[in-house]
Parts: sequence; C-alpha cells; structure tokens
Amino acid sequence: MTTWWHWVGFNLLILVLLAFDLGVLHKNHREVSVKESLWLSFGYFILSLCFSGVIFHFEGRQAGFEFLTGYLIEKSLSIDNIFVFVLIFTHFQVPKKAQHTVLFWGVLGALVMRAALILAGAAVISAFHWVIYVFGAFLILTGIKMLMTINEVPDLSGNRVTRFMRRHFRVTEGYEGERFMVKRNGVRFITPMLIVLVLVEVSDVVFALDSIPAIFAITKDPFLVYTSNVFAILGLRALFFALAGIIHRFHYLKYGLSVVLVVIGSKMVINAALGPVIPTEWALLATAAIIGGSVWLSMVRTRGLPAEAAEISMPRGWVPGSPPKGQGDDADQAPDRK
Repeated sequence: MTTWWHWVGFNLLILVLLAFDLGVLHKNHREVSVKESLWLSFGYFILSLCFSGVIFHFEGRQAGFEFLTGYLIEKSLSIDNIFVFVLIFTHFQVPKKAQHTVLFWGVLGALVMRAALILAGAAVISAFHWVIYVFGAFLILTGIKMLMTINEVPDLSGNRVTRFMRRHFRVTEGYEGERFMVKRNGVRFITPMLIVLVLVEVSDVVFALDSIPAIFAITKDPFLVYTSNVFAILGLRALFFALAGIIHRFHYLKYGLSVVLVVIGSKMVINAALGPVIPTEWALLATAAIIGGSVWLSMVRTRGLPAEAAEISMPRGWVPGSPPKGQGDDADQAPDRK
C-alpha cells in the first residue's frame, strides 16, 4: 500500500536526477552528442526497469505489471511528442543549444502539470465511477482522430498560441542566446524562445489528456500512474536528441500508437462494464507487440531512405492550436508588437 513516504522518497529521487542533469551533465550548456543522448536515454530506461523491480518486490506482481504497462505506453506516446517537438523547433529555427534549455524547462513544467492532472483524475474516478466510461470512449475517439490526421501538415505560422503571444507581447526579431526575456531601453521583450517553450508546454498538456487516461485504463493507483509518467518524461529530452535526426524512420509508429489508444480505451470500457476480464498482462503484451511491430515495419520500409526524402516521408500529424495547411485564417494574422 502506498504511503506518504513513497511519494516523498520518489520525488526526492526525481529532484536528485534533475539536479544531476542540470548541474553536472549540462553544467556548461554544451551541446550533447547523439551518442551521449543514446547512453543517457538508455540509463533512464535501466533506471525505470530497476524501479519496476522494486515495485514487483514490495507491491506484488500485479502492481509491477501495471507499472511496466503504463511506462511502456507513456514511453511510446513520448515518441509522438518528439515528432511535434521536431516540427516546432524546425519551424522556429531554434538553435541546438537553446533546444536543450527549452526541453529542460519543458520537462520540468510537464512534471508539475502532469502531477496535478493525475491527482485530479484519480479524485474524479474515485468519486464518479462512470467517468471511466468517458475516459475509455475518449481514448477510442483520440486513437481514431490520430489515425485520420497522421499525414496532415500543420500550419505552425497560423498556430493560435503563437499568434496570441505575438499579438499581446513585444517579441524580439531573433534569439537572444538562451534567454526567454530581454530588456531594451527600459522596455521588456520576450524572445521567440519563450514562444517555443509555451508551445511545447501547451502541446504536452494536450497530449497528457490522452496519455493519462490511458494509464488509468491500466491502474487506478495514483502512485503508479504518476511514477510511470515521470520516468517516461525524464528520459524525453535525451530521447529527443537521440532520435531527432532519424525520427523520419519511425513512419508507421503513429499508426501503432493510434491502435494502442483504441485497444487500451476498449479495455477500459470492457473491464468497467464486466469486471477485470482483460488482465494487465494481456494489455502489456498487446502494447509491446503493436509498438514493436510498428517500429520494426518502419525500420524495414525506410531502410536506405535518402536524407533528402526524410522531410517528405515523416508523418506530420497534429500540433495543438495549428490548423492544417490551407485552412488557416490569414485575416486573423497579427503583426508582432515592437
């Protein structure tokens, strides 16, 4: 049974990991190589497996499988986040060193916001059992929507978040190192880097509305939901720099993620109606098979793909607040405040 010291101990561990990341690994704000990112991502993965071993030992087999399944779902969905981050960074031409800073603060903000969403979700489910059906139906519809919008090209220049910030704040023409705000002649300006950070945070909140119900379909224990989310998010920055250059090769992953959301949503509805007729182990195997199969198919079908074909072949999907290209309202475009 989860007690208060479980929460305190786990969050202390997270603070130590964040301090190590910021204070040691990126102390001088240097660019991290793909090789280093791969090793760091692998390290977070091993740490997650070690934590699952602790769950298996102290909380039992069921809780262990619930954590592993939740972590696998979250880790898979985090790759979908990478697609979006690549699109955002490319559109705004974010310098490589600035990308590290944006993602660090993005991850920190995501941890806080997801903790709040998880606690709220747990309280709602505990008070109103029928909400499980809503969550399940939402996951099914989200999976179908993702499948239908996989190859849409988002119009980031018409993004509502971007347009709002440019309409209400003075924005510098270019980047100012790794600063989010600057002061010129006594007037405060925000930099494009702050716009990128806000867009990253908004995107994560929107995606959390998909991924958190998916974890609640596996377990109702807020501690397992929270820890599986946190471990997936912690490795997100390293995973981004490890995969950003080859993300176009994961062409079929979004199809796999769409199917996973439909499967998990269906499990949630069926188990809520009939009892636990679909075991967590089956959900784990199904998720692993679907994600593993989509990654394998992607690697096979994109093998030997020329670099110049990467942009064309990479699925686009949906960026929160961005209409598909050709559907933006040009009349509502507002100039920057100077």
